Amino acid sequence: MSFNVQAAKRDAKGTGASRRLRHAGTTPGIIYGGDKPAVQISLNHNNLFHALRNEAFHSSVLNIDVDGAKETVVLRDVQWHPFRQQVLHIDFQRVDATHAVHLKVPVHFVGADVCPGVKLHGGTFSHTINEIDVKGLAADLPAFIEIDVKSLDNNVALHLRDVKLPKGVELAHAADGDKVIASIVAARGGEPEAAEGEAKA
Repeated sequence: MSFNVQAAKRDAKGTGASRRLRHAGTTPGIIYGGDKPAVQISLNHNNLFHALRNEAFHSSVLNIDVDGAKETVVLRDVQWHPFRQQVLHIDFQRVDATHAVHLKVPVHFVGADVCPGVKLHGGTFSHTINEIDVKGLAADLPAFIEIDVKSLDNNVALHLRDVKLPKGVELAHAADGDKVIASIVAARGGEPEAAEGEAKA
């Protein structure tokens, strides 16, 4: 999915200037990284707010237009108001086609409702992650990673190393491969009752 972001340069800096921007319906931000100096920007708050509600916006390479100057960036940080639905500040990092990018990509588990551990044994599917930290060239990074767990059974754990990543994409930290990311929690009392039934027979 491709996202195009419109922004404008801002010269005024500091807390007071940022507060005035927010009152005017815009959000202060910054673009940094690469071989260029950091650029202070402002963005339409409503457009940004709705874009941030899209999961893919957080894990995609974005095209940002700053007063006609176009750059390719990824989202690095978002600061929210403690209790209002308001974006206080946003950070973007420049990327290019020749250097690997680190991104946290959302995970979509599929098949949990039909896996043997749930359907046949009454267990509950449990997962410990919602995103995976990966690296790869900007063109190879996916908006999300789908993990098929339809074969998961009781007493079987799925590790991060078992996940099939898209071509050109790898774990950002190799040591993470040993992490258990999903398993089936056995139904409480299910196995003892079965054992008791066998004993009586």
